[in-house]
Amino acid sequence: MKISIFRYKKNLKDEGSMRLLKFRRKDATQVVANLQRQQVNSRLIASDYLESNIDLMDFLVDGFENTDMALHYGTMFRECIRHQIVAKYVLDSQHVKKFFYYIQLPNFDIAADAAATFKELLTRHKSTVAEFLTKNEDWFFADYNSKLLESSNYITRRQAIKLLGDILLDRSNSVVMTKYVSSMDHLRILMNLLRESSKTIQIDAFHVFKLFVANQRKPSDIINILVANKNKLLRLLADVKPDKEDESFEADKAQVVREIVSLKP
Repeated sequence: MKISIFRYKKNLKDEGSMRLLKFRRKDATQVVANLQRQQVNSRLIASDYLESNIDLMDFLVDGFENTDMALHYGTMFRECIRHQIVAKYVLDSQHVKKFFYYIQLPNFDIAADAAATFKELLTRHKSTVAEFLTKNEDWFFADYNSKLLESSNYITRRQAIKLLGDILLDRSNSVVMTKYVSSMDHLRILMNLLRESSKTIQIDAFHVFKLFVANQRKPSDIINILVANKNKLLRLLADVKPDKEDESFEADKAQVVREIVSLKP
């Protein structure tokens, strides 16, 4: 069976086709989703097709800028990146940088959909993500910090710190995590997030901050910052508490406090 729905990529920009897809967009989205799971002789035919027509992703990623169609494009995009070779193409292209913008679009639904897509892209295929982060950690985390973690938008900051924890705590990203927690700039940002009035952000920031403290090979500048801010950090941590009793969280916090107290310049 041919994947005829993808043939639209050649003429979708033509006015007639756009009108047709607009009226049939839910159907088209569902068809694309279903096709991702179709197998012929135990092979996923969509994966083979997308590998040969990978430029379809160039079209879908720009769909986030189409207010009327963005959510449908987003659904199709996420279905396509279920295939590792497609996710790798997106990560290796300039498209990944567009999500730093899409996540902060003024339309809440589209921004949330873009954030869900970004998370999927950075968590589904672990070996591909680890390779991408290793090659691109400098620019990626610089943009992640300035555009997301330090965003003026509360929701953006909340989503970003949660995703950062998911990325760094994944064993596949252990090499990247070790380098991340050796950065003085990253530590300063996490310390600022611990001061947020939002308990959700505080707790998610703690789960990343504890990696800096637990690092047994802390660079001297990291140790100096922790020592210089020891009293402030201990006061902050005393106030960081989840809404419900969480023995695991309290145990982690107690260990972090002990480590900070024991630090010497």
